[in-house]
Amino acid sequence: MYLPSHFEECRPEVLQSLMRTHPLATLVTLTSTGLVANHIPLQLQPGAAGLGILRGHVARANPLWSDLVDGIEALAIFQGPDHYISPTWYPSKQEHGKVVPTWNYCTVHAYGALRVHQELGWIRTQVEALTAWQEASQPQPWSVADAPPEFVDSMLRQIVGIEIAITRLVGKWKVSQNQPASNRAGVAAALANGGDADAGAMAALIRENPPR
Repeated sequence: MYLPSHFEECRPEVLQSLMRTHPLATLVTLTSTGLVANHIPLQLQPGAAGLGILRGHVARANPLWSDLVDGIEALAIFQGPDHYISPTWYPSKQEHGKVVPTWNYCTVHAYGALRVHQELGWIRTQVEALTAWQEASQPQPWSVADAPPEFVDSMLRQIVGIEIAITRLVGKWKVSQNQPASNRAGVAAALANGGDADAGAMAALIRENPPR
């Protein structure tokens, strides 16, 4: 990933927060036929190395787990808020006109070897943890135990667990840090009035991330 120093985000707590709030990852693996990308919700859990462990599952029919090149890193990409940035939002447009459009975004790249789990106990624990996490905000949270046991057992046999012990994290926060203060303020104000969730989130990120 191209990463100018003024867009680099190194704080582990910031990177891990994005991974938790945007858990649907693009998981890139190297197979016998080349690079393959799958879109999988991955739950970040504490790990011995401090960077964390990603856990999830895929359909048993998905060749992701059975067609891996041994010893090669997998890459999980987490995408945070993003938004188009219009040059009309820059006060400097009125001053000299030397402005162009761009796109702001936040992303985290997590690297590590992918490990496969076929044990039903491990898979059940992972599914229960993922479900409890995502259902926590529901008025009446659904749990795995709410479904008939024989149905749950049948479904668990149709999936395979995956796990990545993270060895490296790379974060990019492209949120107008390369612009002067007046332009950053103009962009944040325009986004704040945009009316959609991503625009509001990007406005907050611009205000929270001045040039370092």
